[in-house]
Amino acid sequence: MQVIQRIVIVGGGTAGWLTAGVIAARHRGRMPHGFEVTLVESPNVPIIGVGEGTWPTLRTTLRRIGVSETDFFRHCDAAFKQGARFNRWTTGADDDGYYHPLMLPQGFAQVNMVPHWLADGDGSFCDTVTPQGRLCDAGLAPKTIATPEYEALANYAYHLDAGKFSAFLQRHCCETLGVRHILADVTEVRMTESGDVAALETAQGPVIEGDLFVDCTGFRALLIGDAMQVPFRPCGDTLFCDTALAVQVPYADPADPVACHTISTAQSAGWIWDIGLPTRRGIGHVFSSSHISADEAERELRAYIGPAADGLTVRRIPIRSGHRETFWKNNVVAVGLAAGFLEPLEASAIVLVELSAKMIAEQLPPNRAVMDVLARRYNATTHYRWGRIIDFLKLHYALTRRDDSDFWRDNRRPETIPGRLLDLMELWKFQPPWLHDEFDRAEEVFPAASYQYVLYGMGHQTRTPQGEGATDAELARRARRETEVQTARLMAGLPRHRELLDKIAQHGMQPI
Repeated sequence: MQVIQRIVIVGGGTAGWLTAGVIAARHRGRMPHGFEVTLVESPNVPIIGVGEGTWPTLRTTLRRIGVSETDFFRHCDAAFKQGARFNRWTTGADDDGYYHPLMLPQGFAQVNMVPHWLADGDGSFCDTVTPQGRLCDAGLAPKTIATPEYEALANYAYHLDAGKFSAFLQRHCCETLGVRHILADVTEVRMTESGDVAALETAQGPVIEGDLFVDCTGFRALLIGDAMQVPFRPCGDTLFCDTALAVQVPYADPADPVACHTISTAQSAGWIWDIGLPTRRGIGHVFSSSHISADEAERELRAYIGPAADGLTVRRIPIRSGHRETFWKNNVVAVGLAAGFLEPLEASAIVLVELSAKMIAEQLPPNRAVMDVLARRYNATTHYRWGRIIDFLKLHYALTRRDDSDFWRDNRRPETIPGRLLDLMELWKFQPPWLHDEFDRAEEVFPAASYQYVLYGMGHQTRTPQGEGATDAELARRARRETEVQTARLMAGLPRHRELLDKIAQHGMQPI
């Protein structure tokens, strides 16, 4: 019986090295007994390196693989992320905006605040249930320099330089976790009679044998696409954006404030992301080429940036929205861009890598005989996750009231909205999402709170029955008061974002 001992990851970048780190850390105790993780990557293929936004899950992942958060900040040009602000998505007006924060609504497990907020009609939903929108408005960090690594006063994720992050992970994986690194170009994939991958031949000479192969070769999809012939399932009929224009914008002054949230500003046929790092801003325009030309999209991007755009080079990146019909076939599993890609509206790319790597590491088949059983389980879970992310991204477009271009009108057409999302939107006219919905499943990606923030940030109206929430009115009042107390305490005690980043660079955070 073939024991699974040799894990071969093909391709580097964030997907490859994060996967290598998660698997190696989980199975480090097996390495003296023949277990090995090998990463082979071409020395000639640059990484895409656009995804600079993450989820709070990355804190757990980095901690689990033994990374110092201080080292991560210092080497990856990292900053804190406390959520995302969506501007001009609902009506297109300049004062149209809402937050999708990373903190759950106050008392979320005990009381659904939506009926109470709808009844009161006072203030934004975000500000009613969490301090985080106001922290972002004030440019405050989510912790202080005295807060230990990975601990938080307000929940947070990261913004980071993807190229520096990959190099940082590479060093950690090779020097600390025992990952074997081979720089080589794969020229041929050797197959067994049963259809498994047996080995990789390389231009540089080494033949790399393995028991399980992880395809992290990006859009090329060398193993899952070329070798395994797994088709790609596009979703361009639901998510229209198919091109991104990306540019790095330096600060006018190195001491300029750093935004502690992603800024997403809707345009005529897409949207612009704006991410603040300590040394620069990463800005890009994601758009539908069926609704606007690349030249027009670049003009919108440069107009958004202003005079600072003069002389800057814009990089064009094609987006092929969709995913593989199967993610794990025989002894090949695809992770990262090889598995699929969706527009970066809610920073789902890196979290999908984390979830995939975690599931592979925790359910690594002990032998070839049971691999197909685990592959079916992995495929079912991963299919579900991709479908739910597509639903959630489409929700941002389906709720718009913009009527100023074909792009926004087309996004509201029912035939472009997944059937499951249409059903939920009909339900949410009368019942707000909460824990009794299906969003508390283990394989769920976005919690019910995320749907609440988007729905009620964009002005969705739920007609709850008269008297709904009366039984937990006191819980709601208590949660609202606690939000006000917590907001005042955090506003008074948290430093400016730039100030904390400077202190981390100079002094570091307290280790755990």
